Amino acid sequence: MIYVDADACPVKPEVLKVAERHNLEVTFVANSGLRPSRDPMIKNVIVSNGFDAADDWIAEHCGPGDVVVTADVPLAGRCVATGALVTGPTGRVFDTGNIGMATAMRDLGAHLRETGESKGYNAAFSPRDRSSFLETFDRLCRRAKAHVPPIGDPI
Repeated sequence: MIYVDADACPVKPEVLKVAERHNLEVTFVANSGLRPSRDPMIKNVIVSNGFDAADDWIAEHCGPGDVVVTADVPLAGRCVATGALVTGPTGRVFDTGNIGMATAMRDLGAHLRETGESKGYNAAFSPRDRSSFLETFDRLCRRAKAHVPPIGDPI
C-alpha cells in the first residue's frame, strides 16, 4: 500500500504513474480538495481540518512494507517507527539511520525562524527534485513488493 500526505503534495501524478506500473494501491490523505478517481486502486481519504489529522490517519494505518510519501518530518518519523518505507517529494529517504538527524535539523530550523535568525525560505520544487523522487519512489515500490524490511541503511 502507498500512503500520500496529499495536502500540497507536488508529486501526485508521479505517484500514480509508478503505482500503476507496480500494481500497488494508493491512498491519498488530505484535509480537503482531492480529485475523485474511478480507479479501484486509488482511494481518497478526507480527514477533519484538525491539527495533524491527516498525519494521524496515515501514521495509524501504515505499517511494515508500506510506502509513505510526505515532506512532514515528524510524520516521517512516526511512519519509519512502524516499519514503513518513507520518502519526501524531493526523493529524500527517511529511515531509522537518518530520521533522528532530520528531526533535529527540522527543530533547529524552527527555532531559528522563531528567533528571527532565519527567514525560513524553502527552495522551489525543481525538475531535478521530481526526477530524484521518481527514482527513489520506484526503488521503494520495488522494495515494498519484495517485502524487504527496512534495515536503517540508506536505500
